[in-house]
Amino acid sequence: MNEFFQPATQWLMATMGPDIDWKQVFLIGMTPIFLLAFMIEYVVQKNRGHGSQFYWKEIFANLMLGASYQIFEAVMWVLVTGSIFMWVYQYRLFDVPVDGWTILPIFVAMEFSYYWLHRTMHRVRWFWAAHVPHHSGEVMNFTNAMRQSLLNAFTGNFIFFLPLVWLGVPPAVVMFCYAVDLAYQYFVHTESIGKFPAWFEYIFDTPSNHRVHHGRNPQYIDKNYGGVLIIFDRMFGTYEAEVEKVEYGTTEQIRSYNVIILNIHELVDMVRDVMAKGSLSQRLKHLYMPPDWTRPDHTPIRTWKTEHREVKQVKSSPKPNHSPLKSASA
Repeated sequence: MNEFFQPATQWLMATMGPDIDWKQVFLIGMTPIFLLAFMIEYVVQKNRGHGSQFYWKEIFANLMLGASYQIFEAVMWVLVTGSIFMWVYQYRLFDVPVDGWTILPIFVAMEFSYYWLHRTMHRVRWFWAAHVPHHSGEVMNFTNAMRQSLLNAFTGNFIFFLPLVWLGVPPAVVMFCYAVDLAYQYFVHTESIGKFPAWFEYIFDTPSNHRVHHGRNPQYIDKNYGGVLIIFDRMFGTYEAEVEKVEYGTTEQIRSYNVIILNIHELVDMVRDVMAKGSLSQRLKHLYMPPDWTRPDHTPIRTWKTEHREVKQVKSSPKPNHSPLKSASA
């Protein structure tokens, strides 16, 4: 078996250096499965009369955003990130064994790190600048999971996983667990699946739980950060169940399908806000305050056209009767 994988491993080492980014390797390898799942989803939803969930301009933008994300993540790992992980690993506190007894705790620890990364991406504008493309999609289907920003490679998201490496988990294991987490998340970006049994919804992130995360309904904003698990949201008060119909997108909705604009629009606005006249201490807050923070006597700058979308909260909504493999909007 080792002889079978050896040529591929040697090619990866020649391409990416000795510290292979197993996250990107795994996700790239999963891409055909992702695309096949999308085609099945499309056929199922179209047969149900829900073809409006597939807006092809947006789908094409999703695919292009995903491709640029993959490329820039791999390049940054080779140039910078991989070296940082290995440097930290040299000063690890312990040697954490990786076996059948430890892999599950390692994965849960990685998920805990991901929860705080994801929460920070929503509450700190510097990180939101790279995350907002993922939330600017206004329809929900599997390709929305690919709607990632190439800026993720530059904003320093990886720092949330360095504590695990410092404790002694090998970088390759951390990145592989992260890849599995991201691959799982692909399959929660859909309206083709309703709710699972209550015990499953309580423990795991599901399509229902994740639809909430993508909503701009007031009660859904900044909720349900979990990747595979939803238990940390329940522990830290960020859980919200899906009740009323989800309206997808952001409250300041960008009106563009241009991949470059989708990648950089929030970053450009943030930099222009920082550069606008005012006291330095107030201007710098644009980098670390929440995305909706405004400073006195300053109007937030919008370089490209956006539309303010405010959703009125329904105070009393009946819970929808969802069942697995039944459309959430049926």
